[in-house]
Amino acid sequence: MTLTDLGVPALRISRPAPTAGPLIDTFGRIATDLRVSLTDRCNLRCTYCMPAEGLDWLPGSQLLSAAELSRLLRIGITRLGITNVRFTGGEPLVSRNLEEIIAAAAALRPRPQIAMTTNGIGLAARAAGLKQAGLDRVNVSLDTVDATHFAQITRRDRLDDVLAGLAGAAAAGLAPVKVNAVLDPRTGLDDVVPLLRFCLEHEYQLRIIEQMPLDAGHEWSRDRAIGADAVLDTLRRYFDLRPDPAPRGSAPAALWRVDGSAATVGIIASVSEAFCGACDRTRLTADGQIRNCLFSTAETDLRGLLRGGAGDDEIETAWRQAMWAKAAGHGINDPSFVQPSRPMSAIGG
Repeated sequence: MTLTDLGVPALRISRPAPTAGPLIDTFGRIATDLRVSLTDRCNLRCTYCMPAEGLDWLPGSQLLSAAELSRLLRIGITRLGITNVRFTGGEPLVSRNLEEIIAAAAALRPRPQIAMTTNGIGLAARAAGLKQAGLDRVNVSLDTVDATHFAQITRRDRLDDVLAGLAGAAAAGLAPVKVNAVLDPRTGLDDVVPLLRFCLEHEYQLRIIEQMPLDAGHEWSRDRAIGADAVLDTLRRYFDLRPDPAPRGSAPAALWRVDGSAATVGIIASVSEAFCGACDRTRLTADGQIRNCLFSTAETDLRGLLRGGAGDDEIETAWRQAMWAKAAGHGINDPSFVQPSRPMSAIGG
């Protein structure tokens, strides 16, 4: 795959990382979207993410404290131009001090847009409080509305809790409520049509994400994963899908209008149609590491700087240098691709 295929300039900018201005890389992409993992722990055991017995979780001493995280958020927003913050995990709802962290982010100026990606378990009881703390919207992971398939995929019988979480989010005004679906290779094409019908009925926005090589067991197979074309072919048997005329910008999802209405379904073709050229993300892991790409094999340790007494200038410089070194693309389709050692639950979505 060439740089042109990725939609990025063919030449890097050969000079040192800027010391001011936006959070830019050598290809001219500007990161304004910060993904913050709050924990690597999760209360589901999805087959495409982790083994049934779970993983060796990070000890609490290695996780960023609420105060440390709040400081990094302040640096990112006031010094580096971050405008959007999304809290992830693992599962962010199992993290302590979630409301406190969200409130601290919402108090910053300029105020960022604040979102959260969650599996929805426990969301029904906390949605109103999260909204009051400053959360703007949620993405809820839901791969199927078939209870048997849900239990097979997640290894937990918790579908009703997730559906309640979605309803609670909508009632609390965490809109638009989006549903993230990673289709199971065995049942996904059977699941996707009723899943879209469910989302249309409840006015949730469905986003279907190609499964990526981020599983703990490194068992991902391109031949088994369901690609965007197969999803579209299946949906078109039941729905009239037309490309959404609105500009896509840096959004990862290609949107399709459904049956001539304003309702949309999004396809995130992370593997088959890489959109790295428009990437505007920077990532902070729960243990304080900056990753300039979901698939990066290198990290920059901001936790060590924080606990070593570094000032804001030093932390800002390290963050800028980490992003300056960002590669042209994730390289999944390159023969030399190496899957990151950390699984998705430890990196953050």
